[in-house]
Amino acid sequence: MTRLKLGVIGAGHLGKIHAKLLSTIDDVQLVAVSDPFAAARQAIEDQFSVPTFADYRDLLGLVDGVILAAPTDLHAEIGSDVLRAKKHLFIEKPITTTSEDADRLVALAKQNGCTLQVGHVERFNPAWSAAESMLEHPKYIEAVRASSFPGRCLDVGVVMDLMIHDIDLVLSLTSAAVQRIDASGLSVISDHEDVAEARITFECGLVANLKASRISPAAARTMQVYGPRGYANIDFSGPSATLIQPEASIAERSFELTAAGPLADFREQLFSHWLASQSPEIQPRNAILDEQHDFVISIQSGSQPTVSGADGARAVAVAEQVLEAIDCRQWLGDASGPEQVGAFATPPESVEAASQRIHQQRKAA
Repeated sequence: MTRLKLGVIGAGHLGKIHAKLLSTIDDVQLVAVSDPFAAARQAIEDQFSVPTFADYRDLLGLVDGVILAAPTDLHAEIGSDVLRAKKHLFIEKPITTTSEDADRLVALAKQNGCTLQVGHVERFNPAWSAAESMLEHPKYIEAVRASSFPGRCLDVGVVMDLMIHDIDLVLSLTSAAVQRIDASGLSVISDHEDVAEARITFECGLVANLKASRISPAAARTMQVYGPRGYANIDFSGPSATLIQPEASIAERSFELTAAGPLADFREQLFSHWLASQSPEIQPRNAILDEQHDFVISIQSGSQPTVSGADGARAVAVAEQVLEAIDCRQWLGDASGPEQVGAFATPPESVEAASQRIHQQRKAA
């Protein structure tokens, strides 16, 4: 089989990782890398002995497909050029900064017969796979994603940078439409929100509470998923998963807790019997390498990737709704000090009116 010729656009932190891992795949030849900075290009040439270009357009004639790891605000423009050149595209998350741009990329990929995959890497996390048996028909989800200040990806806020991982995971579990979003957020260091919390209610009744911070002293990537059969505690950074399934009499409510003796026994045996847990053995894997393999297989077979362009567009659309809900939040009290995310000194307005105003402002921008 002819080796796929792939290139990388963007030689920053993530782009270097992609280039390194691509060079280990038997069916792939890393043929070129593009980056506007000379130092980044020289580092790639020294490590991989491949040609580099300041202008990404110069590598499009050499490749069958591209991994796009440039800053998010460039995704729409570069991604469009790649797809118009009829090259397959793996694009790092988020697919774009707006749902309109995301929909355009999805349409371009379909029009030109190209594979379009989005780098929502947690879908390939072995802890997520290990919890699969408890993820069907979820009723309630709680997620926390926190990191220290990254010093990169500052072209977007924490919703598009971190929370969107969990938005995508939640959306992968339900096809139901979003019914309502309540959210709060604020900026502390950057010009975008650095802390955010969202409560997303779906038409099927599922509720997801998502928290994200990029100014946290302690890192966290955890999720709890509650469903009809039990619940799963997932630690993506471990990676580890604990699956808890209530004993049959719990579900049937056929036990008695009124007597002192039975209640004491129940409490003592709660997690050894009544809510028995298991922790599947998880073999560590490189999730980025796994998503690259998925990209290659999708190109070769013509099948849909695990995370399609449409999946990425749906995640961005929900993230936009979260940002609109944050912008609608009225902050009370002293409005002095540096401007932060959220309205401080504006008269109250309805959520519907604020959403319409914000949508028009973003569309005009």
